[in-house]
Amino acid sequence: MTNEALAKGKVHTVPADLRAALTRTPQAQKAWEDTTPLARNEWICWVVSAKKADTRNEHIKRTVEQLITGKRRPCCWAGCIHRLK
Repeated sequence: MTNEALAKGKVHTVPADLRAALTRTPQAQKAWEDTTPLARNEWICWVVSAKKADTRNEHIKRTVEQLITGKRRPCCWAGCIHRLK
């Protein structure tokens, strides 16, 4: 699967840094593709909602780790606010 073919979310597209992390880790990429567009949207929004670069990097790292362990959505997060609009 190429970088360009990575599935996007319902509202959000996959940012370059998250795309790179997912495509570097085949197991995470497979899990990503297996989630729904709405779930992918929530992962993306969780990553891009971070205000600091360090926090964003941590969210990306956790996204990859949690997808590998079978998590379907970000843990302990209220969800994408864009979904309500």
